Amino acid sequence: MNLPEPSADARAHSARVAAHIRAEIEASGGWISFARYMELALYAPGLGYYMAGARKLGQDGDFVTAPEISDLFGQTLAQQVKHVLAPGCDEVLEVGAGSGVLAASLIGELERLGALPSRYLILELSPDLRSRSRDTLAARVPHLMERVAWLNQLPPAFRGCVIGNEVLDAMPVNVVCRDRASLSEQGVVVDGDGFGWAARPLPEALRTQINDSYLPAPGYCTEIQFAARGFVRSLARVLERGVALFVDYGFPRREYYHPQRARGTLMCHYRHRAHDDPFFLPGLQDITSHIDFTAIAEAACSSGLELLGYTNQAQFLINCGITDVLARTPAEDARAYLPLAAQVQKLTSPAEMGELFKVIALGRNAPQPLPGFRSGDKRHTL
Repeated sequence: MNLPEPSADARAHSARVAAHIRAEIEASGGWISFARYMELALYAPGLGYYMAGARKLGQDGDFVTAPEISDLFGQTLAQQVKHVLAPGCDEVLEVGAGSGVLAASLIGELERLGALPSRYLILELSPDLRSRSRDTLAARVPHLMERVAWLNQLPPAFRGCVIGNEVLDAMPVNVVCRDRASLSEQGVVVDGDGFGWAARPLPEALRTQINDSYLPAPGYCTEIQFAARGFVRSLARVLERGVALFVDYGFPRREYYHPQRARGTLMCHYRHRAHDDPFFLPGLQDITSHIDFTAIAEAACSSGLELLGYTNQAQFLINCGITDVLARTPAEDARAYLPLAAQVQKLTSPAEMGELFKVIALGRNAPQPLPGFRSGDKRHTL
C-alpha cells in the first residue's frame, strides 16, 4: 500500500496499541474475534483510535464527514429536527458528535428557526472528542452552551430527536464466512510482528442470529453488525417518544449480500486514503463497515420502534430543503455562493455521497409523515 509514513511518535503509539492487543490475544488463548480486535483498536481507553489525541476528522485528519464538508448539512437537517420537537418532546441527543461541527450548525439553525431544544445532549465516549466538540461549540455558539450537556451513556429515558451521523459504521463487527457446509467466524491471531486472520467454528450464540441463506456461496465473507443492532435495541428501551435519525453508508439486505461483495465491506481510513487492511498501524486509522440497514430496521421494530422512513442522503436533503438553505446566499455573490453550491453537489451527487449514504428514521409516538421522506421513501426495499 502506498500510504503516508507516520511520525516517530505516531508509530510508537501504534506499537503500544499493538502490544495491548497482542496481550489480549495471548490471554485469550491465541485468538480473539474481529469484533474484539476492532473494539480494542478503536476504543481501548487511552490507546484506541477514538480514545487518543490524534486529529481524526477534517482536512488535517483521516476522513471528512458531511458536517465537516458543509454547514448546509446541519442547517438542512435542522428542518427535520424542528418537525420532531414539540412540548414535552423537546430535547436533541446526538450520538458521537465528533468535532462538534454538526452540533454547532444544527443548534444554531434551530435557534434561527425559533425551535431551540430545551437541552442538546451529546453521547460521546472519547475524552478527546468531548474536548474538541466543547471547544467548537464554545467558539461558534457560546450563548447556547448552557443548553449542551455531555453523556457517557444513554439517558434512562428520552423524548425528542436522536441524531447519529456515521456512528453505526464505527461499531465493532463480527466477520463471518460460509464454508461448504457451515459458517465460520474469522478472528485475529498474532502473525509475526503483526496480526493475521484465523477461522474458528461460529459460536452457537451467534449462529442463531444469522440466516446463513444470506451468504450466497462457499468462500463468501461478510460483516455482521451485532453491536450496532444491540445499540439500536438499547435506544429503543429509552426512547419514549420521538425519532431517531441515522445517516450512514450501506445498503438494504438484498444489496448488502450481493455476490460482488464476497470479501465484505471493511474499510479503513488513514490520512484521506481508503484501504481494506484493518491490521495496518492499529490505533492510527479508522476501521468501518457498511451497514445492513435491513438488520437495523429489524432490530428496531423487534424492540417496539416503528420504521418511519428510509432513503438516500440526496433525497433526504432535497426533501428537507437544502436548495432553499443554499438560496439564502445570493447567486450573484459568486465568491460566497459557488463554494456552497460545490458543497451541495458533494453532499447530493450520486457519484459522491448522495446515493451511498442513507438516512433511516426510527421512532415511537412520532409526528408523521416526516418531511425528509416525503418523496423517494424506500422503506419497501428493506
